[in-house]
Amino acid sequence: MRNLAIIPARSGSKRLKDKNIMMLIGKPLLAYTIEAAKASGMFDEIMISTDSNKYAEIAEQWGASVPFLRNENLSNDIASSWDVLKDVLQMYKEIGKEFDTVALLQPTSPLRTADDIISGYELMIEKSANSVVAVCEMDHSPLWTNTLPEDNSIVDFINEDIIKTPRQGLPNYYRINGALYITKTDYFLSVNNIYKEKSYALIMSKEHSIDIDNIMDFVVAEAVMKHILNENEVIKYEISNH
Repeated sequence: MRNLAIIPARSGSKRLKDKNIMMLIGKPLLAYTIEAAKASGMFDEIMISTDSNKYAEIAEQWGASVPFLRNENLSNDIASSWDVLKDVLQMYKEIGKEFDTVALLQPTSPLRTADDIISGYELMIEKSANSVVAVCEMDHSPLWTNTLPEDNSIVDFINEDIIKTPRQGLPNYYRINGALYITKTDYFLSVNNIYKEKSYALIMSKEHSIDIDNIMDFVVAEAVMKHILNENEVIKYEISNH
């Protein structure tokens, strides 16, 4: 089975300028995803889809391939990641390369690990899945949310049954975390979306699910990453002195 990893990294991010190459604890953001993909050992090719020669150069320095730059019409705010994937697969086909599966790995998920990727492929095989999508448990139940009218009245904001239910008694809700999507290539090219027959969720931890969209996300990711690094150093120290 030939597996392709696609890391989408356009240069025109507006909320956080050049976020895909921002330095996070000594490395450009996209380097963490490249390293996780390489360490997983799951891919025959790891490519960056970018519209920027600068991004391409950085990606290649960290071990990803950039066989072609992204088409200009797919480098704006309205182009979807799925359109990008289809375009990449077509361009690979034109140069004689085809893949059995394609994985979308967002570079804004720097805490996603090689083990998360491996788990995704193991689930794919176990379930004979057409697609696997990473999710994480939500911090707060959506049952405690609602829209507000113009006057911000909170009358009947929460269903009365929910008010009477202890938080621990509410069902667990999950959200798509954007860190990992794996799909069979033939299936992906034959459907409008991948959330159909034989699509399964890979549950990831909340800390591995941090997605960087703004400066607050970046600060949180940096803090969590430092905490994990410190914990790992403590464990190494304890093992070496055991």
